[in-house]
Amino acid sequence: MMLKVGITGGIGSGKTYICKIIEQLGYPVYNADVRAKELTNSNSNIKSAVKSLFGKDIYVNGELNRSAVAKLVFEDSTLLEKLNRIIHPEVQNDFETWANSNFDNSIVFKEAAILFESGMYKLMDANILVTAPLNIRIGRVMERDGVSKNDVLKRINNQFSDEEKLKLANYTIVNDGKVLVLPQIINVINELTK
Repeated sequence: MMLKVGITGGIGSGKTYICKIIEQLGYPVYNADVRAKELTNSNSNIKSAVKSLFGKDIYVNGELNRSAVAKLVFEDSTLLEKLNRIIHPEVQNDFETWANSNFDNSIVFKEAAILFESGMYKLMDANILVTAPLNIRIGRVMERDGVSKNDVLKRINNQFSDEEKLKLANYTIVNDGKVLVLPQIINVINELTK
């Protein structure tokens, strides 16, 4: 039986770094955020529903105008909820198809920034939370994205807190630059395969 394991963490926690290590250990990882972006431009169900929601001009040369969408949903949170209701089920279907194509693996992983917020964690067999202290997260995102501390804090405040996520996670990996992550990852995989 294949296990489907979700991996999430607040912005700047280093979940993508952890997922790269998991891939190097030979386990397939589905990146829900990357696939969601691809599907908004290629999936006809998503495209027609998004056009109905925002108007047909929201796509420019076949690509979703992300900055226009971001501005609209920032001003109206109900639009964000509607957009998520369009995209999340399609991404989940895409994940299931992908997982089925990886049937020869004992575990497949799904990396998603808003795994808990979207409720998609309920469809996983287990969930891992990657954590790091707030000051480290802020520093990582400022360096990575070239944004201000205020911009990072706004993004952090749009996600569940680590305290809320800890209640929903089965496993935690601390990625603070001090505790070695590889032994933590191996321990979690050993627990999952018991």
